[in-house]
Amino acid sequence: MSNYDLKAAAARVEVAREQARIDGAGRWPQLVFTPGYERAQVRSAGFGSTEFGAFEALFTLDWELDIWGRIGAFRQASIHEATATEADFHAARLSLAARTAQAYFELAEARLQAEVAEESIRDRRTIVELVRGRFARGLARGLDLRLALTDLANAESQLATARNRVQTVVRLLEVLLGRYPAADLATEALLPAPPAPVPAGVPSELLERRPDLVAAFDRLHAADFRLESARKALLPRVALTATGGTRSPALTELVDPRAAVWNVAIGLLQPLFTGGRITGEIRLNRALAEEALNLYRRTALNAFREVEQSLAAEEWLREQERALREAVEQTEASRKLAIYSYRHGFIEILTLLDSYRGTLNAQSAHLAVKRQLLNNRIGLYLALGGGV
Repeated sequence: MSNYDLKAAAARVEVAREQARIDGAGRWPQLVFTPGYERAQVRSAGFGSTEFGAFEALFTLDWELDIWGRIGAFRQASIHEATATEADFHAARLSLAARTAQAYFELAEARLQAEVAEESIRDRRTIVELVRGRFARGLARGLDLRLALTDLANAESQLATARNRVQTVVRLLEVLLGRYPAADLATEALLPAPPAPVPAGVPSELLERRPDLVAAFDRLHAADFRLESARKALLPRVALTATGGTRSPALTELVDPRAAVWNVAIGLLQPLFTGGRITGEIRLNRALAEEALNLYRRTALNAFREVEQSLAAEEWLREQERALREAVEQTEASRKLAIYSYRHGFIEILTLLDSYRGTLNAQSAHLAVKRQLLNNRIGLYLALGGGV
């Protein structure tokens, strides 16, 4: 796990777990040991002053008896919040895996686009030499040569753009992998074949494993428990308090049980007037619970939208890929015919250049839609919280 966003998400899980332990500590007695030494001087009229010192070893115990379950409800809220944070971490792992795979395919496409641009430049240079030869023999106009040179310059510009995209994407992929963005990551320029069609009738139960839905549901539970805890703050609190220990001028006498004293008290604390703090906390937590409920509904609705959108997009992308594959085959055939026709003077230079541009555009568009198909399938897996 080298990605720093993922490491931060893992740290948030630890934070939430420890917070749950802290919030649950109120269920247990709180025992404090206070050792000390006291030195005092007492003055009295006519008798001078008296100094004395004493050693102390005192224990204090405070324990709120959670009769109504107020502390327990607060602890349950923290536990559900910790569970939601763990689901967030799982979502971050899935998202990182998806982004890394998509960046890999984008890099593969960018390198293939650069190869297509390089091949196009070689073809354009062949055309330039052909036109230059015909111009030298008086078979072509000077305008034809300039048009061919302009087309070559445009192709070289496209190659520069493609190479710039390669270095941009490779640095992005390196950062996702937690590496320094040196643009030296070696990968193959290969796009796999489009995935098989998704089987019909993907069950909606798959959405239950989406980590963002799990997190939203746990946060809804946490909000309900916080509201419950806030309501129970209106009820009286029962607290047990105990103090004890020893106090003696001599340190060695602290262990003498005859010097020990103790005190135990049980009390009832009933809030009567708090300036609206408790009722305000109840209203606040009621509003937070309503917010959590609507966020859960929105997350569920968005999950269905992502699945439906990915399924619909795959159908149209497949149609587009088939059409562009056919376009590539047709433009390659027309390019061969165009160069033959130009050599024999049947067509003008613009027609020849258009045929080569059409081939480049069709190849580039076909590579782009192949990558979009792969990215869309990754998006579908992510929308379903895993594989189909």
